[in-house]
Amino acid sequence: MNTPQGARPSRCSPQLLQSAATALGRVLRFDRPADGVLSAFFREHHGLGVQDRAFVAESVYAVLRRKRLLERLAAPDPTPRRLLLAALVGQLGVNPRRLAPLHGDEAAWLGRLAEGPRGALSITEQADMPDWLVQRLLATMNRAALLELAGGLNQPAPLDLRVNALKTNREAVLAQFAAEGIAAQPCPLSPLGVRLEGKPALQHHALFLSGAVEVQDEGSQLLGFLLAPRRGEMVADFCAGAGGKTMLLGALMRSTGRLYAFDVAQRRLARLRERVARAGLSNVHPVCLSGENDVRVKRLAGKLDRVLVDAPCSGLGTLRRNPDLKWRQSPESIAEMTVRQAAILGSAARLVKPGGRLVYATCSILPEENEDIVQAFLATRPEFHVLAARDVLERHGIAVGGDGPWLRLLPHRDGTDGFFAAVLERQAVQTPVEPARIPASSSATPQPAASDEEAAG
Repeated sequence: MNTPQGARPSRCSPQLLQSAATALGRVLRFDRPADGVLSAFFREHHGLGVQDRAFVAESVYAVLRRKRLLERLAAPDPTPRRLLLAALVGQLGVNPRRLAPLHGDEAAWLGRLAEGPRGALSITEQADMPDWLVQRLLATMNRAALLELAGGLNQPAPLDLRVNALKTNREAVLAQFAAEGIAAQPCPLSPLGVRLEGKPALQHHALFLSGAVEVQDEGSQLLGFLLAPRRGEMVADFCAGAGGKTMLLGALMRSTGRLYAFDVAQRRLARLRERVARAGLSNVHPVCLSGENDVRVKRLAGKLDRVLVDAPCSGLGTLRRNPDLKWRQSPESIAEMTVRQAAILGSAARLVKPGGRLVYATCSILPEENEDIVQAFLATRPEFHVLAARDVLERHGIAVGGDGPWLRLLPHRDGTDGFFAAVLERQAVQTPVEPARIPASSSATPQPAASDEEAAG
């Protein structure tokens, strides 16, 4: 959920504080995604105004980002109300006087928060992550690197847009925002990205309604350039989801060829149809699958030029937007996810024709969901080999940091969500060329065999 920032009432009434504490209590059950819980809460409490809803959402997300630290500060009674008050004063910088009247010793307790927690903070409290996640990350990086990563993940994400190149260009979008007094700038990596300051409401903006822009994190936009679909090709977005990447791929194909949007949820594909129409795309074909082994997948085996697998994952790279995920995931859920990811990658790979490209991606920061999946796949599928993601992006004028063959984006370093991507290419079938047979009596001089490029045309 993108929550407006800075839209706080001049004074927090007891009723508004109670609403925020009630909403937080529901979210802290962690039985559903936080954005869904808040949406349901606002539907029930339709009397809350726009600023009030923004205050509730921002306060709840502040608690989710720093829950471990706030529990330490609120000890020995970390109720939703105490966690909320600690977040308002300690994380969002609200003056305690705006919160009056308070209950019992709350005023004195809030006054002591400026002194900070008693005793040193543990690494899990500093990173504000569950113990199991800190342990797994420390197996791949040192303490300083972990705290840098956590610092980036615990900050609110900016609002990134992707320009629909079928309808306009980035310069025109930036000019229109500037004329309207909306602060915006080009994203540093994606040539189609625009980053807004703050969280202006865009649902009714002309650029959004016309399909000229879509909300999409800059890191997610780079996946389209890794796949690099061409005009007239057959392409699949194997896990289309809400369809943001599908629409990017369609625009890169200039609405030509055939682009399959596969997903197992009919509800998501129904929404995708509306977005595709708004974007002006005519080459997208949504297909609801029963699973990765659906017969319609088998019929396309070996026929597609490009396949994107943005696999279902833990989402731990998106904690800037979804901080509840770190409290809702577990080692057991990760283990279940990796089994599913391996199966999806194996099924999607069957679609790729010789010489075709396969991109596997997640918004996770865990190796077991990323390079471990790809390396296990390559061990059993020798016809695929890895292309260096950095080299692929450089061909599109995109310069990214990091070493190794993978694309690895991190919020504190790249300003994006945490992303991983691997670019795989299937070996082209080589047709053996029969050497020319020259009769023994001929005096003709043998000629060299034609190269593959010459033979192709």
